[in-house]
Amino acid sequence: MKRIALFHLETLMWIDRLGTFAAAAQRLNTTQPAISARVREIEEQLGLSLFQREGRRMVLTTRGRRLIQQCEPLCHDLEKALLEASDFAGAAGAVRIGSGEIAAASCLPAWVQAIERERPGVTMEIELDLTARLMQQLLGGTRDIVFLAGPIASPAIRTAPIGSVALVWAASPEVARAGPETPDLPIWSLPDHSPLHRVTLATLEAAGRSRPTLHTCNNVRMLIEIVAQGRGAAVLPETMIRSQLARGELAEFLPRPEHVVHFEAAIRAQERDPIILDLFARAASLRIEPGTEGQCPESART
Repeated sequence: MKRIALFHLETLMWIDRLGTFAAAAQRLNTTQPAISARVREIEEQLGLSLFQREGRRMVLTTRGRRLIQQCEPLCHDLEKALLEASDFAGAAGAVRIGSGEIAAASCLPAWVQAIERERPGVTMEIELDLTARLMQQLLGGTRDIVFLAGPIASPAIRTAPIGSVALVWAASPEVARAGPETPDLPIWSLPDHSPLHRVTLATLEAAGRSRPTLHTCNNVRMLIEIVAQGRGAAVLPETMIRSQLARGELAEFLPRPEHVVHFEAAIRAQERDPIILDLFARAASLRIEPGTEGQCPESART
C-alpha cells in the first residue's frame, strides 16, 4: 500500500477549489488520468471515498471535506516554512492574475517586472477583463490575484487599495470645439457594469442630458481610438490619455467629473498559498501614481 505524499493532498485541495479533475490537472501541469490515479491511491490508503459526483463537478464527501480542512493549513504552513528558510529562492509555480485595463496600464508593468526579477521560478498568467468578471473568476478559483476597480466589499475577498485615477470627458479637438450641444453627438462608454459607465450617466444627468443613449465598447484603448477619430465623446482615465491631451490629439469636452476610480488588489479571504500571499503583499505596496502613467513608487519596484 502506497504512502500518502504531499502531492496527494495538494491534488485534493485543487480539485476541491476548482471543482473538476480536469481543471486540477491543468493547474498542476499534469493529466486527468494522473489526477484520478492520485485520488484512487489516497482513497485506497484511507479506505474511504473522498469525492462524489454532482453533475459535472466532483464534490468532497463529508469526511473528505474534513480531511482537507485539517490538512490544508498544515500543507501551506510547511511550504511557507521551507520558502522562508530559503528566502523564497525556491518559489515556483503558476500564478493566475486578472486585471482591469486601467490598472494594467497604470501600475501593473512595474509589479510584473519586480516579480520576474525577484521570483524567477514563478510563472505569471495574466488576462485582462472587466471588474464584474474578475470578481467571478476570483471567487470561482480560476484567478489567484486580481487588480480591479473598487471599493469591493465582500467577506469572501481580501483587498488592498492601490490608488485612484482621475477621469476626463474627452473628444477630438473638432468635436470639443463644436461643444456638447452638437445634435446626435455619439457618447461612448464601457459596458454598464463598469464604474466609467456610472460616472458617464451621472455627469450627463448633471449637465441636463438625462437618459442618453450610450454606445459601449469593452476595451478602453479602443474607446480612446474612437474618440480621437472624432466619432464621439467619452469619460476616459486621465492617466491613459494624458500624452494625447498634451499633444492636442484629444481635448477636454465637459468639466471633469468629481468622481475618481479607486483600484484594489484582491485575493480570496481564505487564501493560504504562501506564494500567492507573498505576491499579494507586494501588490499591496503598489500605488497608482497620478503623475506618471505606467509607473509606481520606488518601493514597489524593490
